[in-house]
Amino acid sequence: MSEGQLDSVEALLEEARLMAWMPSPVERLRLREAAGLSRAQVAAAVGVGRQTVANWESGETDPQPPGRGKYLKLLKGLAEIHPAPTPEAPGNAGITAPQAPVAPTAPQSLPAAAELPPTAFRPDGLVVQGNPEPCIRCGVVTPFKATDGRSLHPGAMCQPPAATPPADTPRAATPAVTRVPAPAAPLQPSPTPARVPSPTPARVPSRPQRRAQSSARAQAETNTLITGAVHEELERAEGDADVALQALVKRAIPDVMRLFEETRATARYQYTAYPSLPDILHKPSKREPDQIWEARPNFHHPHYSLKAPGNVQVTALDANAAYLSALKCWLPIGKLEHHAGSDGVDAKRSGVHLITPAPWNHPHLPDPLGDREEPGALWITDATLRLLLRLSGPKYGLIEAPTVHESWTSGATENFLDALRKVLAAARETALAQDDTITEGYVKAMYSKFISTMGESIHNREIQRPDWMHIIHSQAYANLWGKAYKAHQAGLEVIAMMGTDELHVSGDWRQVFTEGRGLTQMKIKHSDAKASGEYSVGQVAR
Repeated sequence: MSEGQLDSVEALLEEARLMAWMPSPVERLRLREAAGLSRAQVAAAVGVGRQTVANWESGETDPQPPGRGKYLKLLKGLAEIHPAPTPEAPGNAGITAPQAPVAPTAPQSLPAAAELPPTAFRPDGLVVQGNPEPCIRCGVVTPFKATDGRSLHPGAMCQPPAATPPADTPRAATPAVTRVPAPAAPLQPSPTPARVPSPTPARVPSRPQRRAQSSARAQAETNTLITGAVHEELERAEGDADVALQALVKRAIPDVMRLFEETRATARYQYTAYPSLPDILHKPSKREPDQIWEARPNFHHPHYSLKAPGNVQVTALDANAAYLSALKCWLPIGKLEHHAGSDGVDAKRSGVHLITPAPWNHPHLPDPLGDREEPGALWITDATLRLLLRLSGPKYGLIEAPTVHESWTSGATENFLDALRKVLAAARETALAQDDTITEGYVKAMYSKFISTMGESIHNREIQRPDWMHIIHSQAYANLWGKAYKAHQAGLEVIAMMGTDELHVSGDWRQVFTEGRGLTQMKIKHSDAKASGEYSVGQVAR
């Protein structure tokens, strides 16, 4: 028998040994919790999803390849470190040595990065290294140093430590106890037990409360995936922030897909990742687009120009993380179905629609259909149709309702990507507060690549939903149109509106929008273009 055949036989025997040893679901859960590991950590180690680990621990499913081997090896190792408690011997029942109460160990909280000394850098830009010692923030040994000489992870990018179970307190030595038979008591009729009022039953959380608690736990675990990735690449790059960010951007697609699956663990909807699609959503070739019009704006007020002389002060504004905010939109979750006429238009459905729009007669405001040159019918997304229908209603009265000829729609929800949006938004907010440009850039790469590759892309084979991609793009444009209309209603003049995030206005914009980098805030947009930052335009003769 060749050496390769012997290796294969040994591998089969090892797997058979592990299968014969496989612990019960309750023991699987105990071992993980005894080690202080989260489901997300175990899932990452064995190459499965967090919900898969939860199913193995609940007994809903048994471990299956390809993750089964690694999972059982992990459990085997944990069982050696944390053996099952030995049941108390029957002869010692009732004789328990007094024990001092053990206070539960509270989860350790990390000091804020602002309270720590800065990271020490060499002249070549790399972090100073020395003797490996425990990090002064998280306690994990690291060779990287702070400016005061103590060990500190680069940029204080430490992973939050897992709560550790309380250590067993050694029992106090007790003298041997001699059992003395108690004298027999005379038989007496058993007294009638006093009626004890039944305790008030504990209040059972409602389904929304349980779902909220489960969602909060899942969000906490997915947050550690982001900080863990940043920490890993910084360590690998020896503190070089540029190299670490480049590595994070390269892994952004698989990482965000993993985040997406993790946030789906508590979801109530099942979705179709590869539905059959109508021809209008297929590209005729790699270079040709499909037939969906996303309503991308390229508006310039006809009465103002950079070339005309004048001193009208204009400010170019930037809507922060426009695509991240646009993840809050109505997405179809099933296979698209065809409907004739307006039968597919429904508040609880989403997809794409063939319409003939009414004319737009407001040159001082951007056309909600964007910069479109060809008249006639066109395919638009549900996000654009919802905007047109709102503007045709009594609140706005700006346009007639479009004529809908046919639709491809499915049952929809507005919260399908909301858990992913919240996780990424929270990570972005924390990064901004800590001036952490690495995590900020990593998060931006994740949500932008998630959207751009969910259509027909060779870079993401896990999902093919071009309808989602078009709807999210259109939602970003619709959100920007809403900001333009808000500025107009407040008395500002809308000079230009372009792309997903660029809005140019004249007037005191700070009275309308809050300045900052938050998702609901606006900041001044600077670029190499002439119409950038704060600039002047002139009025065109009418």
